Amino acid sequence: MIELKDLRLLSALARHRHFAKAAQDSGMSQPAFSMRIRNLEERLGVSIVRRGNRFQGLTEEGMMIVRRARSILDDAKALEQEVAAARGEVTGTLVLGVVPTATAYAAQMVDRLHLTHPRVLARIEVLSSLMIQQRLFDGTIDAGVTYHDSLGPDQVTIQPLYEETYVLVAPETMVAGRLDATADSISWADAAALPLSLLEPQMQNRRILDRIFGDQGLRPEVRSDSSGFMAAIVMARAGSVATILPEALMDALGPLSGARVLRLVDPAPSRPICMVTLDRQPELTTVKAMKGVVDDFTQ
Repeated sequence: MIELKDLRLLSALARHRHFAKAAQDSGMSQPAFSMRIRNLEERLGVSIVRRGNRFQGLTEEGMMIVRRARSILDDAKALEQEVAAARGEVTGTLVLGVVPTATAYAAQMVDRLHLTHPRVLARIEVLSSLMIQQRLFDGTIDAGVTYHDSLGPDQVTIQPLYEETYVLVAPETMVAGRLDATADSISWADAAALPLSLLEPQMQNRRILDRIFGDQGLRPEVRSDSSGFMAAIVMARAGSVATILPEALMDALGPLSGARVLRLVDPAPSRPICMVTLDRQPELTTVKAMKGVVDDFTQ
């Protein structure tokens, strides 16, 4: 009989597309991991993996098995949570994929979830909008907090959260001679004249900012980019660059000594952020609990 552990290992291999990374994610040595996959192939009598000097993908039979494996694993997870719910408990792990710009808001959502359902273990994974889409449909995250337009409406439930707006965070010394001391806003044109640190070009937030600048014929001076905001925030406080942050993130961080926070205007664009979950039956009790928290949080 096929064991659930074998299905979890195969799902990890399909996700990472690399034996060593999948083995590490599964808490196993690579030889032991490879042997389990080989034994599974022998038990089923089919080749699951295309083999060469390195991982070359799954066979057609392997991809079919992965799809069924993920469905079985989802059902097993749902069953465990339903049994707990029958005892009056909401328990289990909720994996939440979150775009970098929405991490602060997602943390507040999880905090609300813990207040009402303290036995739920919530794990926030910071991912690109594309990765959230992929992992939502392959079952490796339970919900995503992402841009509204990054997912189609088919097979998903979309719950609006908030409108993402933007602020410039700049060293006080950098803007002191450019703006009045009482100014609380700055134009995109003036921001483009400053040395900036932004997210990497493949991140959706960066593509949004590039589009805003491009629509106005602006070519900002980007001195550094990164996969997260922390490096840019540290550099902005140190005085070497300015950065552009979602206003919700800045509100959560609070005042930054040595830095000035200015609303970006002319124009003042916004992008809707939402929580997205798959339409599935039975619905995970942890997902249902989070959807309830979102309903209360956004009223």
